[in-house]
Amino acid sequence: MHWLAWRLPPIDPAPGVPPAAQGWWALRFTPRVALLDEALLLEVGSTERLWGGRAALQDLLRSQAPGMPQGDGVQDHPQTQNLAWATGPTALQALALLRLQQSSQPYPQRLPHDLPIATLTALRPHAAALQHLGCRTWGALRALPRAGVARRFGADTLAALDRAWGDAPHTLDWITLPEQFALELELPALVEAAPALLWAAQRLLDALQGWLRARHQGVLALELAWRHDLRRIDGVDLSPWQSLQLRTAEPLQGTTHLRRLLAEHLAQQRLAAPVNRLALRSLQTAPLPQASDSLLPPGQGKCSDSAQGESWHQLVERLTARLGAASVQVPQLHADHRPERMQRWHPAIAPPPQTQTQTQSQCSPAAPAPLMPPWLVRPPQPLALQGSRPCLHGRPLSLLAGPQRVEAGWWETAVQGDDSDAHGLALRDYFVAHNGVAGHVWVFRDRATGGWFLQGVYG
Repeated sequence: MHWLAWRLPPIDPAPGVPPAAQGWWALRFTPRVALLDEALLLEVGSTERLWGGRAALQDLLRSQAPGMPQGDGVQDHPQTQNLAWATGPTALQALALLRLQQSSQPYPQRLPHDLPIATLTALRPHAAALQHLGCRTWGALRALPRAGVARRFGADTLAALDRAWGDAPHTLDWITLPEQFALELELPALVEAAPALLWAAQRLLDALQGWLRARHQGVLALELAWRHDLRRIDGVDLSPWQSLQLRTAEPLQGTTHLRRLLAEHLAQQRLAAPVNRLALRSLQTAPLPQASDSLLPPGQGKCSDSAQGESWHQLVERLTARLGAASVQVPQLHADHRPERMQRWHPAIAPPPQTQTQTQSQCSPAAPAPLMPPWLVRPPQPLALQGSRPCLHGRPLSLLAGPQRVEAGWWETAVQGDDSDAHGLALRDYFVAHNGVAGHVWVFRDRATGGWFLQGVYG
């Protein structure tokens, strides 16, 4: 077994946030993570080979630990140079070496014999008495008669020393992840403006990031709620909670963009009353695929971080937050042979609605006609006739290719007076047509009425 001990940052957990949330991020690397005194303990003997070996895993942990500097060259940063991490064959030895580093004492020559008495929690109450006996290290205490040590200092002292030495099993309370992320925290003071909630929400976002990393998931939708300190204002009853929902265009783990997106939404909120409590919960998550590393050296090529601007999905999310969901839409392919119904538009960061045809058959979209034009006329324009020939811009059209017969929409009910795309049964014969004024166009004859219509235009 091989243990790593990481000193927790000197930040008190927010009220309502469980202490175990400080270790959620480490569950990404090993399932055996525990909190003990002032440190986070990880057993990595069974998983280090999956991360490229012990040294590679330690470098990765240093870069991922909360509060550590991020980016290139993190291994060379003075804050990460053995100032927060210690390793050992047992959990208590790793913790003792971590305490030794924090006190700036020299590294012992023999492990665990030369470790000072004060580095083991169970021995600290007896440190003064043991020093009077000449025992200043674990090895000196272990050399004393066990029966006499048990009578004077208690059997628990010997049991703790055996666990630290590795002669007895050490049971720890392993950190486990909840199935759904949902945390609340009490605010240190009443908040009267919505943008001021962002500072407290950052504590919840950090916990959310650790939860997502441990589950290898990205968030698609989450809800931020706040509780009102008052129940009634000017004779009007208030709802205890008020909330807003955020949606992302793709699974996301980073808190930087989530914080920016949350700031956009909070800037448009008006609090009904002062707020005393904040809650954050995940509504929808999805597996997060691992990104491929670039073959180019850092800082070169179009794929380098320095050459990249804001990603497309982040731009879409910010515009949606500012302009509203209905103002930013994307197309969705639809299984239909009618050209005007082959795609539909829905809000970019909202899940596409399930239509009746989708629930009946989850088939792929209909294959377009080989000669379908790139531009459609919506709605199709009726054409005048000269005899039996359709005309456009006053000149008759010559039919060059066709017909291509389409019969679709029988499952829909025709809507009278609907200005949108036609509903109901469509019986059409499509042709590629041409005249000297309009050029090449795409027309169809409605077999139900006998009329001709302009459907598309070629470049």
